[in-house]
Amino acid sequence: MIEQMKESAIAFYKMAYEGNPRKATELYVGSEYIQHNPEVKNGIEGFIEYFERMQIEYPQKTIEFVRVIAENDLVSLHTHQIWPNDDQYVTMDFFRFDNKGKIVEHWDAIQQIPKKSANTNKMY
Repeated sequence: MIEQMKESAIAFYKMAYEGNPRKATELYVGSEYIQHNPEVKNGIEGFIEYFERMQIEYPQKTIEFVRVIAENDLVSLHTHQIWPNDDQYVTMDFFRFDNKGKIVEHWDAIQQIPKKSANTNKMY
């Protein structure tokens, strides 16, 4: 079940990020969706609204999945995102799955990659 949850988390986020959040929720989300990101309304429709708006405003954004870590009913995605004007971010998204293998809760942390760094290590 862990490997399936990891695959589902990546597929869900990739599909939503690339412009089809409604289909992503239909395929991968359970009967509820608890959202902890304060920029996104709670629930499935709030998630869809946010990602549809992001696709209209920033259609050229890209995402790379760097790491996927899973334990029990949680999956974490570590990503590198590039937005217009080379605006780059590192994100860590956490998804909780129900006993049917569907996503029901989300937390995230987002950090902008600075233009200068005190070291040469990547943030992702």
